[in-house]
Amino acid sequence: MSDIILKKINSKDELFKGVFALREKVLRIPLGLSLYNEDTSSDAEDAIYIALSDEKVIGCVMCKNIGDDCIKLRQMAVDDSFQKSGIGKLLVLEAERDSLQNGFKKISLHARQNAVGFYEKLGYRSYGPVFTEVGIPHLTMEKLL
Repeated sequence: MSDIILKKINSKDELFKGVFALREKVLRIPLGLSLYNEDTSSDAEDAIYIALSDEKVIGCVMCKNIGDDCIKLRQMAVDDSFQKSGIGKLLVLEAERDSLQNGFKKISLHARQNAVGFYEKLGYRSYGPVFTEVGIPHLTMEKLL
């Protein structure tokens, strides 16, 4: 695997096109959905962490300030060819580091049920009942920074 570069961007960055395409490919198309049919205007408020390989976006996670010193981690996606290689972990750790540095004390997220184990290994704890989002089961998870 070539060198991986982590970078923080916003939705105005040229690399955001790659973030959008990756989210569409990994998070929506498999569910028969499309970001093109969703209101994504709030993306402009998010801090976006990306992983690049050969100048291509291969992973992303977005963080939204939801108040009370809390960030919501959302839209985590890693290209299929890089899954299970540690890219997701690197992105979450970078988002946590930067969030803590910017004064946030907690991260919240909605984890797809099949991703709960991934987040638990990173210290997140689930709470509340299973709920449906984008047609699939999710759990709310949190971690204190």
